[in-house]
Amino acid sequence: MLQTQLNWDELARKSLNGELLTVEEGLSVLEADDDELLSIMNAAFQVRKAHYGKKVKLNLIINAKSGLCPEDCGYCSQSIVSDAPIDKYTMMEKDVLVKGAQQAMNMQAGTYCIVASGRGPTNKELDQVVEAVKEIKGTMPLKICACLGILSDEQAERLKDAGVDRYNHNLNTSKSNFSSITTTHTYDDRVKTVNKAKASGMSPCSGCIVGMGETNTEIVEMAYALRELDADSIPVNFLNAIPGTPLEDKKELDPRKCLKVLALMRFINPTKEIRISGGREVNLRSMQAMGLYAANSIFVGDYLTTEGQEATSDHQMIEDMGFEIELCAL
Repeated sequence: MLQTQLNWDELARKSLNGELLTVEEGLSVLEADDDELLSIMNAAFQVRKAHYGKKVKLNLIINAKSGLCPEDCGYCSQSIVSDAPIDKYTMMEKDVLVKGAQQAMNMQAGTYCIVASGRGPTNKELDQVVEAVKEIKGTMPLKICACLGILSDEQAERLKDAGVDRYNHNLNTSKSNFSSITTTHTYDDRVKTVNKAKASGMSPCSGCIVGMGETNTEIVEMAYALRELDADSIPVNFLNAIPGTPLEDKKELDPRKCLKVLALMRFINPTKEIRISGGREVNLRSMQAMGLYAANSIFVGDYLTTEGQEATSDHQMIEDMGFEIELCAL
């Protein structure tokens, strides 16, 4: 057992030194016996604490446009192939988006995420977001993350000029698994959009969804791809299998596997913001707090079409752990 403990500590040492884990080392994390879980999380915490201390970043999402999407992403309740009973509406008006930013402030979130369904924004939709962002940035100490789909170079520049700090466009799954999840756009389309956001000066945010039938090797590939993309923020989603979506019967995760995934992401992306995202409550369940030994960020409030945990419960969880909410400092 001592030798095993030393092996996890060795992964932490490599990560802290900027050395890339091998595929075999990555797989050893995901495939470790559950008896090793506490040792793995302790090793991940060494890396997390070195870069982020005990601070936790909070993010809040507003679903600025719901449904009405032509894409066929199998996990998404808003896609054209979904029969899930969700609200469907066009882009929210500026005043509603601004009001959502105030809600983020009230929940102690440092980042406000404006998310819209669809392949990419129309000029009119972009105008509405741009005007809202300008007002928010002029009145509130919030970071703004936009997630509006595939962008042109000009659209990325407009968002940056308006004051958007970060742009999110998830890779979602590995390149080898991508076509089994989505066919209406490609993995490379997503990579290009993240790079356009980066070129404009916005901070790149890109992550994954675990639990969509991918292999452990493909999870390691996702961690490598996000490192290569140099995403500053990495949201790790755990599939919430929504009735009415093509993946409604995919329920292959347990809390222990989710924790191992978070540890892997921390080892391979040691300096990056690792955020426990969609599906946290239904997959980590009673072990949510343990995820913060590897991750340093969570969403508060609701997600796009599913409910999240009460923000007060998240605040209490962070306090009970002896951690501290990181307020926005612009």
